[in-house]
Amino acid sequence: MSSSLKTSSKSKTASKAQMTREDEAASETPLDQASLQRGVAALSAGGVIAYPTEAVWGLGCDPFNEKAVMKLLEIKNRPVEKGLILIAASLDQLPELAESLTTEQLKTVSATWPGPVTWLLPDPQQCIPRWIKGEHPSVAVRVSAHPLVRALCEQYGGALVSTSANDAGEPEIRSQSRLEQEFGDRIDAVISGELGSSAEPSQIRDLLSGARLR
Repeated sequence: MSSSLKTSSKSKTASKAQMTREDEAASETPLDQASLQRGVAALSAGGVIAYPTEAVWGLGCDPFNEKAVMKLLEIKNRPVEKGLILIAASLDQLPELAESLTTEQLKTVSATWPGPVTWLLPDPQQCIPRWIKGEHPSVAVRVSAHPLVRALCEQYGGALVSTSANDAGEPEIRSQSRLEQEFGDRIDAVISGELGSSAEPSQIRDLLSGARLR
């Protein structure tokens, strides 16, 4: 994980507003702590994991570990140029990105977080590696309301890669049994849990233009 990513007071202020009814309701779901610990261990060893998100099963790894990201892209058959989404428990986990945002921009993203909205954020300090951003100047970030995702990021101590657990061009996976059938022998750990209540994958919005891309 990048040691240069240090907590800032500005990002802490943004995170204090990050509570929604969806987050509060989801927090009642019991978590499999043993499964979480196995996931954290796999991430620390440079592995690729699968975990439930707001709508579909996802694949993840440490975004600052290039070998882990390349392994994930190979598993998914996804070109590095397309870029990947980062998922976090709060914007505190990506403070250098938070520091680059204006007060108004922070208000905009905080109004939808935690929740199923991914924002394309500017990265003027180039703190996010090229193997995450791909050919794009911005970085896709979501602060999740899913309790397992939040716990995973908190226990690992940073943001994670989040991409749907499916081969490129194939349908998303919505059951753990199918996930294990399709990817069980290609990944290092499966975090047991339930999907969130979203019917579709997260929206993607561009912070600078305001356009909705998905």
